[in-house]
Amino acid sequence: MKAVLINEGIVDLGTLRRCWESAVRVEIADALRPGLQASHDCVANVLASGKTVYGINTGFGELARVRIDANDLAKLQENIVKSHAVGVGDLLSDNCVRLLMVMKVISLTRGYSGVSPALVDALVGLINNDVYPCIPGKGSVGASGDLAPLAHMAGVLLGYGEATCQKQKLSATDALRKAGLKPVTLLPKEGLALLNGTQVSTALAMAAAFKMENILAAAIVAGALSVDAVKGSDAPFDARIQDVRGQSGQITVAAILRDLMTGSEIRKSHADCPRVQDPYSIRCQPQVVGACLDVLRHVFSVLQTEANAVTDNPLVFADTQNILSGGNFHAEPVAFAADYLALAVAEIGALSERRSALLIDAHLSGLPPFLVENGGINSGFMMAQVTAAALASENKSLAHPASVDSMPTSANQEDHVSMATFAAMRLHAMLNNVADIIAIEMLEAAQGIEFHRPQRSSPLLEKALSRIRELSPAYQEDRSLSKDIQMLATLIKDGGFLSYVDSILPSSTI
Repeated sequence: MKAVLINEGIVDLGTLRRCWESAVRVEIADALRPGLQASHDCVANVLASGKTVYGINTGFGELARVRIDANDLAKLQENIVKSHAVGVGDLLSDNCVRLLMVMKVISLTRGYSGVSPALVDALVGLINNDVYPCIPGKGSVGASGDLAPLAHMAGVLLGYGEATCQKQKLSATDALRKAGLKPVTLLPKEGLALLNGTQVSTALAMAAAFKMENILAAAIVAGALSVDAVKGSDAPFDARIQDVRGQSGQITVAAILRDLMTGSEIRKSHADCPRVQDPYSIRCQPQVVGACLDVLRHVFSVLQTEANAVTDNPLVFADTQNILSGGNFHAEPVAFAADYLALAVAEIGALSERRSALLIDAHLSGLPPFLVENGGINSGFMMAQVTAAALASENKSLAHPASVDSMPTSANQEDHVSMATFAAMRLHAMLNNVADIIAIEMLEAAQGIEFHRPQRSSPLLEKALSRIRELSPAYQEDRSLSKDIQMLATLIKDGGFLSYVDSILPSSTI
């Protein structure tokens, strides 16, 4: 189990990716504890002064005008957790839950939330003992924070709800008992601090961005394979073309494509062919995929900031003994980032599908129709491309921006919301679609390259082709490709082609 130290600095993308990928052991730097305690003491001081402060001794939302008696303050915090745990739908993955809990710890340890060090330690205890609350994925509008899903997280700390413990689904009380932990009693403001915040939408979006890195890597490899399969030119990838435009992602992707294709016998065999230009899906890969890489880099920058941010309300400023009500819980930055990423995800799939269509078209590719011998009796990859087209079309609908919608809630007190949680969640379905689309292209490109034997592609692309053939043998006569596509898509989603391009990926380089 890898150790993750949360200190005064920014938690970087590489660390956050590790928290998403596998179990971690979180440690809180001693330097953060005085700030935590000072913030907690500030809440106690304000209560002792008799002031009315939202969420500490008042109701919530439209009920903020209701003053709560001092004897009921603990009940107030417990009730907000119970009443807000109204999520529905499929449960979030343990990986995503672990990531959002780490983000919540990061936010609380900044010392502006007014919670006790003991509460943060309790949340860390869940992470370090592989206790992951069962959190339904639907029910948040992305303001005032991810209230419903975070209430399901907080409920486990109190002994309510369900959780997985060491991959076994249990009641919260049984999960805590198995891990040697005890339920907590919330102090003033602590329930609100746990529920307010953008950690769910941010974790969902960041997990999608991590997946996008795996997808992007495979898309670049697939594109290079397709260039050789159709005997396309690598001249459009010349560094001079990219440099005069100056777009960073384009320059980077073109360099990777050049590296992947270096040493290809197939390319050398048609260096003087009469074809002047290839179709855009071949020729414009640096421009399109490079733009998607730039989007991914921007999205990671936004999400890294948000992962390290304080996004609950109200906020406690112990140095001046002020508690200020604001709106950091509004997840508009996350919603915009997720919507932006959705465009890039859709485009990666759209470009790959167009290459799949090119590969099966004998008039354009120069390959046997539908990439099979004895066409007619064999249909070859005809329907595989139809599947790719269906998935690419589905992604066009899913790419519609979620952030342009808003539904007023809480008796119009919360009259504009971000829809960030859905914006982030739909990315995962889109990425699954693109993995299948790229898998189909890879199968087609591998088939196309093998029609050029005994000529071989570059050493790197031949290595990729061999990996494909480990899962899917050459297509000699008609058979179902469904399992082949699914197995290769799984390899893509698991990062099976990351090693070809890992030097350009944001979570490795930022």
